[in-house]
Amino acid sequence: MKNAPETSLEEKLKAIISSLPEKPGSYQYWDAEGVIIYVGKAKNLKRRVSSYFTKNHDSMKTRMLVSKIANITYTTVNTEEDALNLENKLIKKYKPKYNVLLKDDKTYPSIAVEKTEFPRVYKTRQLTDKSTLYFGPYTHVGTMYALMELIKHLYPIRTCRYPLTVESIQAGKYKTCLDYQLGRCEGPCVGKQTKEDYQNNIAQICEILKGNTRKLEQQLMVEMKELADKMAFEEAELVRKRYVLLKNYNVKSEVVNYKLDNIDVFSIEEEEDKKSAFINFMHVKSGAIIQSFTFEYKKRLDESKEELLALGISEMRERFGSKAKEIIVPFEMEMEMNDASFTIPQRGDKKKLLDLSSMNVKEYKADRMKQEEKLNPEQRAVRLLTELQQLLHLEKLPMRIECFDNSNIQGADPVAGCVVFIKAKPSKNDYRKYNIKTVVGPDDYASMKEVVERKYKRAIEEETPLPDLIIADGGIGQMHAIKEVLNALKLQIPVAGLAKNDKHRTSELLFGFPPQTIGVKQTSALFRLLTNIQDEVHRFAITFHREKRSKRQIASELDSIKGIGEKTKQALIKEFKSVKRIKEASMEQWESVVGKAKANILKEYFKKDTIIESEI
Repeated sequence: MKNAPETSLEEKLKAIISSLPEKPGSYQYWDAEGVIIYVGKAKNLKRRVSSYFTKNHDSMKTRMLVSKIANITYTTVNTEEDALNLENKLIKKYKPKYNVLLKDDKTYPSIAVEKTEFPRVYKTRQLTDKSTLYFGPYTHVGTMYALMELIKHLYPIRTCRYPLTVESIQAGKYKTCLDYQLGRCEGPCVGKQTKEDYQNNIAQICEILKGNTRKLEQQLMVEMKELADKMAFEEAELVRKRYVLLKNYNVKSEVVNYKLDNIDVFSIEEEEDKKSAFINFMHVKSGAIIQSFTFEYKKRLDESKEELLALGISEMRERFGSKAKEIIVPFEMEMEMNDASFTIPQRGDKKKLLDLSSMNVKEYKADRMKQEEKLNPEQRAVRLLTELQQLLHLEKLPMRIECFDNSNIQGADPVAGCVVFIKAKPSKNDYRKYNIKTVVGPDDYASMKEVVERKYKRAIEEETPLPDLIIADGGIGQMHAIKEVLNALKLQIPVAGLAKNDKHRTSELLFGFPPQTIGVKQTSALFRLLTNIQDEVHRFAITFHREKRSKRQIASELDSIKGIGEKTKQALIKEFKSVKRIKEASMEQWESVVGKAKANILKEYFKKDTIIESEI
């Protein structure tokens, strides 16, 4: 009895699937509470829906979705494109839990043209009036203002809010304003401009806003010649000025040959973690980009690039009302469009448009990542470490990185340092300094072996954290030295090396045995992180070396002073740091550190030392 409900549900779903038609359409999955949890589209409904229940899905999210399905409904349509459009509308209407989420919380401005006898032209973000034509929206506000400025210079259109009609103008209800006095309006409110002339200007403005600027340019050229032939030179000059303004605008706005007309361009870029995808849409009219929009889809299942791009194409063409017959895309699309064909350009102006769209989407992606990383700095660290993990094919994220460096001068005062970076940030409490004990002379490889062995023997004994990645500040020799010690200690820790060029600058990342050069762009954030680690370990080791050398030099001179023992010597070194500063100190300063008796000894010694120097 316990399995009866499950069997009943399974039989119910099987019955629905068996009755599904082999036609294009949209299908909807419902949960036990009667809520739509997923909307999909298919070229063949029966085949597509069956695949959810017959395949072993790798994605945990997909398996979870299938386990929640309590009912299936569907709608058949004529074509795959209709199915895609229906899917898009249903997703926006129901916002199902397992469908991609379109992240678009911005309202972009549009240009409005009223449908009245004397229309106004203005910018707005409210698209609610059915008696108004809207052009846009303009995602790049600068483009919109450039168009408004062009229109203002070409056609002096009224800005007043008078409810102008032919009857009200004839009744003399209105007076001219400052715009008329400045030549920015031709005074339709007092009958200085006819309705026909005003409407003709509005028609030409609409052509500009539609992107038909080349067509309008040709019309103005014809009109100018006709007026000149009729000896109407003043009117011809006015048209000529408009023609020149429009021609200059066309030259600046065209990015490809003006013969490329009415084309949509799409490109897509996924986030590194593949949880989001970014899509750029451009609409090209007469060689100019008149619309450009980039948006983000948050994935819910393992949607492919093609599935997301298909959804994006449907969304953008509906939103912007595009009827373009040609759609430029970066890869082959299985879907078919009713009145448009797909193009994958390899060269020429169309490839230039695709590259431009690709550049836009990559910049948008980078900007979004920067914004998110500012709000969550740890996210940047995880991204860089994930990039490093993928680059070196590491089993786990290198959250703890340790780096070693040696420092000596011709074998004198040999020391080494180890710096630790946790989540891509220096963890200074974990830094360690080492005096080299067993190596005689300048032998970097032997010194590296000694330090690494001491470090990780102690870590094993004390059960302190081991690194996820070790980096040697050096090339192949240092890497082999570290690896030899790790093998002896039976530790499986990956080892990388940072080699420098002739100018002593970090030039390459080495990894593997035998070590291979790993390609990392020297301008990338990851390369800067690696360089930062190398610079930090070098600074740490060389600072320790200088301190040791300085203390040795101080100690050797203080050793020659009778009456100054080891404790007094250490106290002086700690306080004054150098022999020069000890000499320059006053009697009171000496007394405060070592007492009056020892201060007198120092006074006598340094007084004698000064006399000898003056005699020499």
